[in-house]
Amino acid sequence: MSGWVDQVFCEDALQGMARIPDGSIDLILTDPPYNLGKDYGNASDQQSVEAYLAWTEQWIDAVLPKLKPNGSLYIFLTWRFAPEIFVMLKKRMAMMNEIIWDRRVPSMGGSVRSFSSVHDTIGFFVNRKDYYFDLDAVRIPYDAETKKARSRSIFIGAKWLEVGYNPKDVWSVSRLHREHPERADHPTQKPVEIIERMVKASCPVGGVVLDPFMGSGTTAIAARQAGRHFTGFELNPAYCDIIQERLAAPEVPVAGKAAKKRRSAAKSALADEETV
Repeated sequence: MSGWVDQVFCEDALQGMARIPDGSIDLILTDPPYNLGKDYGNASDQQSVEAYLAWTEQWIDAVLPKLKPNGSLYIFLTWRFAPEIFVMLKKRMAMMNEIIWDRRVPSMGGSVRSFSSVHDTIGFFVNRKDYYFDLDAVRIPYDAETKKARSRSIFIGAKWLEVGYNPKDVWSVSRLHREHPERADHPTQKPVEIIERMVKASCPVGGVVLDPFMGSGTTAIAARQAGRHFTGFELNPAYCDIIQERLAAPEVPVAGKAAKKRRSAAKSALADEETV
């Protein structure tokens, strides 16, 4: 895998995808341009509807052959184009979830002619029924009050009470405000917390995550911190510099000793793999 793994290539994904061998990727995780007119240093987010959907179908057909038979794909989308793109993907894969990311936008301002949009849509797709999925890696612990309420003998030894519950399909995680310690100079940067959940659930330790649109590099950061490999592309040279700076910096802070312990174990497993 040398030469393309743990690398972010500063080039157009469609031109560089030949670098990635077919059937080599465990997880495709991507946040492509939404075509809402944002400035990414190029015109990638400023296409006509027809051109945007045609381009989307083109890159989807380029990346899917890179996925392993038991691999998965997560894609961030806006509600404006999610229906059309979900249909594209349903023709090629099985859809497992539509996840709603509640960005926790403050209740202020917004449109006066429609309801304020405060979420992103995430599609979770798989190739076949035996896809890799590690629920235990992303369970959410029950709080002390809930455990106490379930302290009757009937619940003693119940695995679900000890390991936590399955994250629902609405993820309430704050967007990265300007003063957030994770924040880089990128207009649509996603929190590591969200990306890391996908990586841990849908890519085995030592596996490879592909992101065709790296942006600020959050997929690479999350993959490395979780003990996975990464590869991907970014068209804007300024964002490529941000990615390298983030990869060279200390890891993003995590909450709690348990999370730190899990990351340490994942890194050790990856190090053992690399010495074999």
